[in-house]
Amino acid sequence: MAAFSTAGIARASARRKWLVIGIWVVALVIGGVLSSGIADVLNNDQRQTNDPESQRAAELLVARGLRQEAPLEEVVIVRSSELTVQDPAFQAEIERVANGVRDLGSDVVVALSLDQPGATAIPSQDLHTAIFQVRLNGVLQDSADVSKPYVERIEQLNEETPGDFEVLTSGFGSLNETFATLAEEDLQAETRVLPIALVVLILVFGAVVAAFVPMLVAAFSIVIALGLSAVIGQIWPLSFFVTNFITTIGLALGIDYSLFIVERFREERAKGLETIDAIAHAGDTATRAVVFSGLTVIIALLGMFLVPQAIFRSLATGAILVAGVAVLASLTLQPALLSAFGDRVNLLSIPGLNRGGHGIEDRGFWAGAAHFVMGNAVVSVVLAAGLLLFLSLFYFNINLGFAGPSTLPEDTMARHAYEVVATEFAAGEAAPVEIVVDGDTSSPEVQGAIQDLMASLEADPDFGTPFIPPENAQNANTTLILAPLTAEFASPEERATVDRLRDSVVPAAFNGVSANVLVGGIPGGNADFFSMVDQFTPWVFVFVLSFSFVLLLLVFRSIVVPIKAIIMNLLSVGAAYGLLVLVFQDGVGADLLGFQTVDTIEAWIPLFLFTILFGLSMDYHVFLLSRIRERYDQTHDNTASVAFGLRTTANIITGAAAIMIAVFSGFAMGQMVMFQQLGFGLAIAVFLDATVVRTILVPATMSLLGDANWYLPSWLRWLPDLRVEGGPAPMAAAAGDGD
Repeated sequence: MAAFSTAGIARASARRKWLVIGIWVVALVIGGVLSSGIADVLNNDQRQTNDPESQRAAELLVARGLRQEAPLEEVVIVRSSELTVQDPAFQAEIERVANGVRDLGSDVVVALSLDQPGATAIPSQDLHTAIFQVRLNGVLQDSADVSKPYVERIEQLNEETPGDFEVLTSGFGSLNETFATLAEEDLQAETRVLPIALVVLILVFGAVVAAFVPMLVAAFSIVIALGLSAVIGQIWPLSFFVTNFITTIGLALGIDYSLFIVERFREERAKGLETIDAIAHAGDTATRAVVFSGLTVIIALLGMFLVPQAIFRSLATGAILVAGVAVLASLTLQPALLSAFGDRVNLLSIPGLNRGGHGIEDRGFWAGAAHFVMGNAVVSVVLAAGLLLFLSLFYFNINLGFAGPSTLPEDTMARHAYEVVATEFAAGEAAPVEIVVDGDTSSPEVQGAIQDLMASLEADPDFGTPFIPPENAQNANTTLILAPLTAEFASPEERATVDRLRDSVVPAAFNGVSANVLVGGIPGGNADFFSMVDQFTPWVFVFVLSFSFVLLLLVFRSIVVPIKAIIMNLLSVGAAYGLLVLVFQDGVGADLLGFQTVDTIEAWIPLFLFTILFGLSMDYHVFLLSRIRERYDQTHDNTASVAFGLRTTANIITGAAAIMIAVFSGFAMGQMVMFQQLGFGLAIAVFLDATVVRTILVPATMSLLGDANWYLPSWLRWLPDLRVEGGPAPMAAAAGDGD
C-alpha cells in the first residue's frame, strides 16, 4: 500500500525525475497543439436541460416551420442628425446598407420589412433614425461563425457612409461578438498579473529559482487543461469564457499547490533531511494536503453540474480539468522538479529574504499573533465573526440580473446601438418577447383571444407595439406575436414583466380558449434562467456542504473540525457577497477601484462564487489544520499545536493568498462588469479568508474548544483514517547532503 501513498509517488517521481519530466513535457506539447484549436470548439450555448417554457416555445416554432433553431435576430440602425427618413438621400442610404448586408450572401437573410415589395424601414418618432431587421443564417450557440463577418460588414458600411449618416447594429449576435472580443482582451489583462505573482513568490521564498518552480507547474497545468478542453469541446459544447476560467483557476491553484510543497521541501532540507527523503516527506505531508484540498475544490465544482444549464457545466468542466491536472502535477511533476533542482532551488537568494524553514521556532510576528489571539480568544471570535456577519447583511439587498449592453464600455458599437434603440424605439426592439399561440388560429375564439392579447399589450406601458411577423402565413395552426419590452435587457424589471405576462396577461386573454400559449424569446429565456438559479441554488449548497463535511470528517477524524470549517467558509462567502452588493450596486468605493456601479449583480455569480470560494478557502483550512493536527499527534498539546500550525503556515498562506488576490484582480481589471464582479468577489473573499478567518477565527476557536477540536464519536471510529499529516519524518542526515 505504501507504494501508492503520496510519499511513495513523490519518492518514485524524484528517483525517475528525467522520465517524469519528459512525460510532462510531451503532455505539455500535446496540450499546446490541441489548445491552439480550442477556439473552434467554443461557443455561446446557453440552453437549459430542464425544458423551460422559453425553450418549449422555440422548439414549437421550429417544429411548425416558422423558425430555425435559436435564430439570431439583428436590428440595423441608420441615423442622421440632419436628414429625415422622408429625404431621398436617407432612403438611398437605407438601400445602400440593405444591399451591403445582402452582399454577405448565404450568411444572412434580410427579414421582415425590407423583403416586402414597397416596404420601408421603421422610423423613429423624430424621423432621424430608421431600423430594419435581419436574421443571421446561424444559431445562437454557434453565433461567432456568422456574427463576426456580419459585424465587420456593418463597421465597414459605417466607415463608408456619406455625410453625417451613422450605421449600427444591435442584437444577440453582435452582442455575443462584442462579449467574445472583450473576453479575449480581458484574458490578456489576467496575464499581466504574472509579474506580480512572481514578485510575491520571490518575497515568500527569498529566492528567484524557487519562485519560478510554482510558475512552471501552473503553466503546465493551464496548457494541458486547455488541450483537454479542446478535446472535450468536440463532444459537448463549452463556453468561450472557459479559457478565462482555466487560466485564472490554473494560476491560482497551480501556484498555490506548488508553493506549499516547495516550502515544505525547503523546511525539511533545513532540518537536515537528504533531498530524496525531504521530497518524500513533503509528499507525505504537503502533497497529501494538496490532494485533499484539490478534492474539495473538485467536489465544490461538481455541484455546478446539478444546475441544468450549459454555461455552468462548461465553466465547471474547465475548472475541474485544471484543478485535476494541478493535483497530478503536484504528485509527480513537482517531486521530479525538486529532485532535478535539489538545493539549487535556493539559487539567486535575496539577502534578508531567504525563508527556508521559516517559522519553526516559537518566535517572530506570527508566533506573537497566535499567542495574542488565543490569549484573547472570546474577544477575537466576537469581533471577527461580528465583522463577517455585518458585511453579510448587505447581501439581502442584492438584485440579480445580467450584464446588458448598457454595462459594456462606452466606445463599443453594441452599447451605442442599444442606447439608440432604447432612446428612440422600445428598449426591447432588438430582442422582443415571443408569444407562441398553438391552436386552430382560424377559429373565431382563438382569433378573438389573439386580438384581446394584442390590445392588452398595446395599452400596457411595459410593452412596445406588438406585431405578427409575415412568416405566420406559412402555418394556419400557430401564430407568433412579437412584443418589444420597455425594460432594459435582462433586468429585474424585464423578468417581472415576463412573469406578469405569463401569470396574468396571457391567461386573461385566453381564458376558456382551446389553445396552448407559450412565452419565450430572449426575455423569456432570461426569466427562465433566473427561475432555474432560484430553484437549484439550495441543492448545490446542500451537495457541496454535505460532501465537504464527509471529506473533512475522514481527513481529520473529527466531527468538530468540519462543522467549524463549513461555518467559517459560509461566513467568508457571505461577507464577499455583501461587499459585492456594497461596491457594485450601492457604488461604495466603486469609482476608487475603477468599477462600474450597476443595478444588478450577475445572476450566475453568487452560485459560481460559492462553489469556487468554498473549494479554494478549504485549501487554506486544510493546510493550516494539517500542520496543527500533525503537531497535536506528536505533543497532544492543543494550544502549542495551534501556535505551531499558525506560525509555520502563516507566511506561506499569506503569500498564497496574495498571489490568488493578484490573479483574481486580473479578472477585476477587465472591461466587462461580469468579470469585474467575479474577480472582486474572489479576491475579497480570499483576503478575508486568509486574514480574518485563518489568522483570527481558526486559532481563537481552536483555543476555546481545546481537545474537543478532535472529538470523534465512538460510533464513527470505524471510518477509514485518511489523515493529511502523514507519518513522522525520517531521521535527519547531515544538512547539506546532496542529491
